[in-house]
Order: sequence, then C-alpha cells, then structure tokens
Amino acid sequence: SASAAWAQAKPPLKLGGILDMSSLYADITGPGSEMAAKMAVEDFGGEVLGRKIEIIAADHQNKADVGAAIARAWVDRDGVAAVVDVPNSAVGLAVSQVMREKDRAFLASSTATSDLTGPQCAPTTVQWTFDTWAFGNSAARALKDVGPFYFISFDYALGQALERDTAAVLTALGGKVAGSVKHPLGTSDFSSYLLQAQSSDAKVIAFASTGPDFINAAKQAAEFGLTRTMTLTGLFTQIVDVDALGLPAAQGLLLTEAFYWDLNEGTRAWTRRYAERMPGRVPTENQAGVYSSVLAYLRAVKLADSIEGERVIEAMRRAPIEDPLFGTVTVRPDGRAIHAMHIFRVKAPAASKSRWDLYELVSTIPPEQAFRPIEQGGCPMVAR
Repeated sequence: SASAAWAQAKPPLKLGGILDMSSLYADITGPGSEMAAKMAVEDFGGEVLGRKIEIIAADHQNKADVGAAIARAWVDRDGVAAVVDVPNSAVGLAVSQVMREKDRAFLASSTATSDLTGPQCAPTTVQWTFDTWAFGNSAARALKDVGPFYFISFDYALGQALERDTAAVLTALGGKVAGSVKHPLGTSDFSSYLLQAQSSDAKVIAFASTGPDFINAAKQAAEFGLTRTMTLTGLFTQIVDVDALGLPAAQGLLLTEAFYWDLNEGTRAWTRRYAERMPGRVPTENQAGVYSSVLAYLRAVKLADSIEGERVIEAMRRAPIEDPLFGTVTVRPDGRAIHAMHIFRVKAPAASKSRWDLYELVSTIPPEQAFRPIEQGGCPMVAR
C-alpha cells in the first residue's frame, strides 16, 4: 500500500503514440496500436520507477511537421517519456530528431525507412519491427530467379526507400530491374502504371506501397489478368491489406512480415487476448511491434533507473530480449532491433479455413540475415 500511495503521489509516466487514426495507415496502426501499448503496460504491471504508466495518443495526419510538433509539445508541456509507433517514414524521421534533441526515447515500431538506422540514426531511437531493407532483402532473395522486377512505388519517403533498398539487394544478387514508375499518395486508378509494367520485360511486379494504394493497385492487376503471367509481391503488405483485397485477387501474392497471428502458440495466445479488446480483428505486425517495443522499453527504464533516452536505449542493448511475439531480439548500436523475418504466400480461397487464415509460411529468415549489415548502413554512431 505504501508503494501504491507513492505512485499516486508522483505524476504518471506518459508514453505517447503518434499514430494515423483516420487515414491510410489507420487499420495497421491507429486504435489497435493504442490498445497494444495499453496491453504492454498491463503486462508490465502498470507502474515503473514509482510512477503509474499512462498511454496517450495523437493523429499525425501523415504530415511531418504535425508529428514533430506533437512530439515537441508532449515532451515540453506534458513530460512525455517516450514516443511509440509513428507510421509514415517522413514523420518518423522528423520525430526521431525531436526526441534526440530532448533526450527521450523513440520506439519506431511502425517507421519503415532504413535511413532511421542509417544516415539518420540517433542514440535515442530504436527501430523495432521492420525496415525497407529487410522487406527488399526478402523479396529480392525469394524472387531473383523468377525474372526482372518492375516497381510501382509511392512517390514519397517510404516508396522511395522500399524501391531503393530492394533494387540494391536484387542487383547485388545478380537480378535485374526492368523499370519503375512512381504514383502520388492516394492514387485510385493504376491502369497506366500497370500497362507500363506489362509492356516491359518484367516477370515480377513489386508494389512499393501499402494500405489503400496497394489494395487498389493489386486488385486492378488481378482484374487486368496480370497475375496469370507475372508474379506480384507486396514490399510492405500487411494482413489487413490482404483481407481488404480478398483471396481471389490476392492468392499467390508473396510478402514479408515480422509477425503473423497464427505463427506459433505464443502469437495465437496473444492474438486471442488482443481480439477480446478489438473484436473482429487480429493484430498487424505494427501493432505487435508496439506491444513488444513498449514492454522492452519499460523493462529498460527499470534497469536504467531513468527515462533519459540514451540511457534507456543503452539498457535495451545490454542483453538479448526474449520477446513473446518476435522471439529473441537484440538491439544493435545503430538502433536496429534484430529478429527473424518471415516470407509468406497468400493462400488460395479453398485453402483458407476462416477470415484471417490467409498465409502459408514459405521460409523464415534468421535474425543475422534478415536486416542490413551494420557496416553497410552509414550510421555515424557506428563509424565513431
């Protein structure tokens, strides 16, 4: 009772989720990420350093200046100890710089650009779930022998990084790029882009996009009959995208994820708990990443006896983390969290037993091969 009274007397330790609550990333993060963070707090015990833990959330509107302003105001005005999630690479890069300036931790569980642990790495940032190099690496290795790639990419930071990193690994392995085209965020008509891909000598169409843009592009590719002659791969495709696309159009699609709800008994057990709070849904890899990174952060805060960003991230690096959803995780000096990644193929309709029974496992990439070698990233902290 004395401990509880002391925790109530001190201000809460706030963790802030900068999320997409209303736009293209709302399904893969949004309220589900907020709930995942709350589950991590519950599982940790609800308090740390004698302070109750509180989760707050805000919508960044997919604007880098908005996300940075939220992070700055939260730290300065509300004493927020860490920022979590942050889908949208441009927003994540901006938030990372703010948190570095404030010496508070940034748990980038949904920021995809590999620049976050490359040229723009920070001692206060850990990139937890995935990155564009890991996605590109798996796609290139799985499909390099099928034939040349044609990229249909977002015309902003995420799409550029996905295409760049995939093409780099592909060509290093002896594969070829037949061409590429970029489209604005929020495109609905992909006919001209798909015709360009079809008229090239490509055998693989690689969608460097996610959310509604990917869904529209992949659905139109199926309608045009491209799936009969070409292999489709989603470089940043998640289970809610496949569900929205539907198995008739998505079957055979190759994709990479760090987490799948039906991967093992641990992921199934956590998914059951999540579904009790989010009826009719299963967690995405982003939302699983929020849970895992928040849980690891709170353990590191206790170990470091501090909320100073550099000290907490350093505590996360001290020993491998046995994570219930991602397995063994280690945090490198460049801020990259290393764990296994998984390549899946989307099932045919006849093979699926339920709405969310969507994937068959093709292969698992071990941690030491799943992410870019640290010496290749260009992180200034590593050079020093």
